[in-house]
Amino acid sequence: MRPFHLAFPVTDLEATRRFYGEVMGCGIGREDPGRWIDFDLYGHQMSAHLRPASPEPESCGGVDGDAVPIPHFGVVLKMEDWKALAARLEAEPTIVWRLKPKIRFEGQPGEQATMFVMDPSGNALEFKGFSDDAQIFAA
Repeated sequence: MRPFHLAFPVTDLEATRRFYGEVMGCGIGREDPGRWIDFDLYGHQMSAHLRPASPEPESCGGVDGDAVPIPHFGVVLKMEDWKALAARLEAEPTIVWRLKPKIRFEGQPGEQATMFVMDPSGNALEFKGFSDDAQIFAA
């Protein structure tokens, strides 16, 4: 699989650098100071671009009884990597949780571990883990 590229808006580049670089453990790539920073999120290229906060309210969708922020982005991880990330984020006092780590669709097709966190600019990130990758697209 080839890495994806995602450009997303942020309101504070230094807070974004700390969150993605230090808290999330992403490598930092090229940057244009005061304008954008590239991060390596599990092999995917994410470009944080400085943009003022949007006055648009966040919308939410419903999944398995939980309100989830729309839009959001993230990565589907191997279960051991998901557990390691969940432990690291639970130990970080500055994390803003939208949904703490949990199992969704338990005992059903597509059973998955999931969690949602917010970055310093209000972007929602979801990280999923599957015990069996064949369940990623299970109906």
